Amino acid sequence: MAILGIGVDLVHIPRIAAILARGKSERFACRILSKDEYLQWQSSGFPSQTQRAQFLAVRWSVKEAAFKAMYPVVRPSWKEVTYYGISNGGQKPYITYQPGVPVNAERIGKMHVSVSHDGDYVYSSVIVEEPVE
Repeated sequence: MAILGIGVDLVHIPRIAAILARGKSERFACRILSKDEYLQWQSSGFPSQTQRAQFLAVRWSVKEAAFKAMYPVVRPSWKEVTYYGISNGGQKPYITYQPGVPVNAERIGKMHVSVSHDGDYVYSSVIVEEPVE
């Protein structure tokens, strides 16, 4: 396994909560979430504003870390990277890259993600492998 890049990011959840408090939650979610993430956002029925902010903070952090790991080979947009958290089946979290330019998918290998949150912070790390030839 040859590593193409490593990216990390740290997000302060109250910063995202402040965006939501200004009544910009839907606009912000539309801007940064992929189609699958947006569907999850709409159907989740978050019981609290804190959980809504944490959901968006995790996705922001993962996408920033993924961008750092893939750049300069590709420059993914917000909506091209999708984060899937722990599923009911026990599958560990993973991310996918679905570029608007199909040839970019061939320039990226397997991706690995780790997310941790504690208190007011979300930390993400992404490792991107070089593609197998």
